[in-house]
Amino acid sequence: MDHNFSMQRKKIRIGDISISYFLKESSTPPQKTVVFLHGFPFNKNMWLNQLETLPNNVSGIAVDVRGHGLSTIGHGYFSIDVFAKDLIVFIEKLNLKEVVLCGLSMGGYIALRANQLAPHLFKGLVLADTNSQADSDEAKIKRFETIQSVLKFGRRVFAIGFVKRVFSEESLLTKMDEVEMIRSSIRRNDVRSICATLLALASRTDTTDSLQNIPFPCLIIRGAEDQLMSVEQTEILRKNIKNAKLEVMDKCGHLPNLEDPTTFNRLLNQYLNEL
Repeated sequence: MDHNFSMQRKKIRIGDISISYFLKESSTPPQKTVVFLHGFPFNKNMWLNQLETLPNNVSGIAVDVRGHGLSTIGHGYFSIDVFAKDLIVFIEKLNLKEVVLCGLSMGGYIALRANQLAPHLFKGLVLADTNSQADSDEAKIKRFETIQSVLKFGRRVFAIGFVKRVFSEESLLTKMDEVEMIRSSIRRNDVRSICATLLALASRTDTTDSLQNIPFPCLIIRGAEDQLMSVEQTEILRKNIKNAKLEVMDKCGHLPNLEDPTTFNRLLNQYLNEL
């Protein structure tokens, strides 16, 4: 795929870190700006296709979360709170208006927490393969075991196992480039950063109570074959957000924007037009 559309690679200093991001400018003054937030342990490259196909009157930004991609690790202490506060400062520093957050998985946790902390900044939310609940004890223990495994066997073994869980069976066979991109983005992350993020995920707060306060329409997307987010978790979002639309994408796992970008982009752009 040729990614030479009017997209710029940029960096900005925020507190103790440098944040790397892609900016796709709109051809007219932007009516909205979509900020894309990637999942763990990926980076902003997972959103290239979405940036490319945004409507002309919408600008798009895909950020590398602290300690991921080309953003620096900073003081090395991570939490979903820290990620959300980074995002808020980023939006304020760039003076972004009419911001719509599009978060997948961990990106969704960050989006929900940022909206809890600074609701006045946001005009829309796209929540893909994510949920509002905190980790159960069982899920926490699983993350601790993953940390031990990463420390013992390294990133390569982790990447191989992880990739199998985030794509649908069909995608694993047909989406070779996307699978390779995700595998390499996992391997590019520092081991320390992977472990710090696993702790951040395990310690995140529950944002379910604040869902009913979201005043604008939200789009919820779920891959029908997602192994990491349950139907029940998705239903909690749908039932608690007053104006929520749920779209389930067939033959997709945890990464529908990569597995079926045509459908994902159609749903996203339709939502942006109606907002």
